[in-house]
Amino acid sequence: MKLTPEPIRCTWCGTDPLYMKYHDKEWGKPVYDDQTLFEFLVLESAQAGLSWIIILRKRESYRKAFAGFDIQKIASFTEDDVECLMLDSGIIRNRLKIKSTISNAQAFLNIQKEFGSFSNYIWGFLPDKKTIINHWTDHKQVPPRTELSDQISKDMKKRGFKFFGTTICYAYMQATGMVNDHMVSCISH
Repeated sequence: MKLTPEPIRCTWCGTDPLYMKYHDKEWGKPVYDDQTLFEFLVLESAQAGLSWIIILRKRESYRKAFAGFDIQKIASFTEDDVECLMLDSGIIRNRLKIKSTISNAQAFLNIQKEFGSFSNYIWGFLPDKKTIINHWTDHKQVPPRTELSDQISKDMKKRGFKFFGTTICYAYMQATGMVNDHMVSCISH
């Protein structure tokens, strides 16, 4: 009996089934849908200073707490909503992060008005609106930020986004497939 070797993945996802599924099905896959782009914006901002697996495990709780990531609804959340969210143990109960989700929804809507969609705006930073494909052979080669993530983060901060520094921006670019940082040996490269 011939054994099928285990697929080679980027080492960061380890052996956690949730992490492996995220790696295989989502990370690095181009996202153009505004709703999904907003979801990743919320999750990446919540992740600031924390491990991504913590956020992945809380993803469904975030979906419930933040109205299925409905941008319009979140943009109209009130101080009472913030207080309710502060009691929700299913999410990261950080007042600044919760409030930034609301203000980021408002900024997101403004970008949609200006550019027709957030997708048009964010992908417009890339040459020909195409994924940047890197060819890393070692995870230590992957940068925490780039000049492009600096540029996007700076522009988004000017537009009122919070918890979206250059490192979070680069992680967002990786998650939404703006950048493909899978190792060349990885099944998803």
